[in-house]
Amino acid sequence: MKVQVIPKKEKWIAVEQGNICTPKGFSAGGLHCGIKRKRKDLGWIYSEVPATAAAVYTTNQFQAPPLKVSKESINTNGALQGVIVNSGNANSCTGKLGLQNAYKMREIFAEKACLKENDVAVISTGVIGEQLPINKIVAGVESISTLVNDAISFEEAILTTDTFTKHICLQLETENKVYTIAGAAKGSGMVHPKMATMLGFVTTDINIHHDILQKALKEVTEETFNMITVDGDTSTNDMVLVLANGMAGNKQWTQDDDEYALFKEGLHIVCQSLSQQIARDGEGATKLIEVQVNGAETVHDAQVIAKTIVGSSLVKTAVFGQDPNWGRIVSALGYSGITINTEKIKLKIGPVLIVEDGMPVSFCEEEAKSYLKNEKIEITVDLHAGNEIATAWGCDLSYDYVRINASYRT
Repeated sequence: MKVQVIPKKEKWIAVEQGNICTPKGFSAGGLHCGIKRKRKDLGWIYSEVPATAAAVYTTNQFQAPPLKVSKESINTNGALQGVIVNSGNANSCTGKLGLQNAYKMREIFAEKACLKENDVAVISTGVIGEQLPINKIVAGVESISTLVNDAISFEEAILTTDTFTKHICLQLETENKVYTIAGAAKGSGMVHPKMATMLGFVTTDINIHHDILQKALKEVTEETFNMITVDGDTSTNDMVLVLANGMAGNKQWTQDDDEYALFKEGLHIVCQSLSQQIARDGEGATKLIEVQVNGAETVHDAQVIAKTIVGSSLVKTAVFGQDPNWGRIVSALGYSGITINTEKIKLKIGPVLIVEDGMPVSFCEEEAKSYLKNEKIEITVDLHAGNEIATAWGCDLSYDYVRINASYRT
């Protein structure tokens, strides 16, 4: 079941049928070029005008050639006008030929879209260690009849082991203008970002300064994409990219403008929703797990503890088995590396109070088991050490995770 969670905000409104083509001036599409047997495997995004670009990248030391090419493009003038993406082959650990093929992808899409090569980003995702079938990609790009408005095909073309597409769109109406921020993402396995393991694409028609866009993305990523985990593995390829083409017609926003906080709020909603959708679509997952840590001394402490708990294989399997085995949660809390006062800990599974002042309390196990049948499981920990909070997202660990990854070459 697809779960799209949009935190409630006062000003930004979700656009039910919106997508990455909803912001003014953007188009996107996808097709099957033959990397995969049947499913779409080549997608693209195009902006009518150059868009200010910001990105965050995987921290895996084996950064794939497409990332290097995309960094080069963005660093040239801080802007992009096109993005070409393939799935099914990561073009990672492929040496000089892999880098040549990444440049070739950029070259052919730039030629097709009548762009400069440095205005194009290249992204690949899929199997690691195999050379890119560049001839199939060339033929696929050449077969694009027009830069169409088909966001659904793009969302499908970027998937690997995902079970559903992931997207969100928000709009903000003022007296004079309508601003739009939209996003699409893929991610199911190898999800333990820092920043890594998925692809995220955000488009907006807002005019915003490049340095401020990069700052906002980095800060928001720390609170959203970097707070999810599926299996603890970090990929070699993945990134989150934001394109802001300014076609809403506003004056360029900077950090000194009141509108900056508004923009960052919208970006946060988009990235948090995509993050939760990725966590819910973990390979073989049946449940979304949300761990909130309250009362921490620092945000860092809260983040580390939340991610440690949601990343625990024993916690994941307990949730899958609908077993309120709270000892696994407390154990993860204890080995997180953060110093805590164990006599002040409070723990709840959903509405059920389990631990108070570091000691177990009498609770109805049947009530806890019944709660664990839900598709979204909330675990709340209060440290009573300060005022900082953090939330992390993950999924349960099922038999299907092993089945899927035992037969998928990575």
